Amino acid sequence: MHLTVKQYDALERAITDGRRISVFRRGTEFLVIPEKLVLRHRRECIEARHPSTGAHLSLWLDEAESIEVVK
Repeated sequence: MHLTVKQYDALERAITDGRRISVFRRGTEFLVIPEKLVLRHRRECIEARHPSTGAHLSLWLDEAESIEVVK
């Protein structure tokens, strides 16, 4: 998945504001709080945590089917 400029802006605002995002990957929805967007091994990755358990997740952008900021 390639994000548009608007989608990058929305993701960056969600990281700054601590807002939740919904990421669909392989038919599964992940509802997480993004902490940072990083580049690892030439791939973009969202470092996030689960809102209830606090468990850390790494979600690769190129594996995501869709990403939306939850309002």
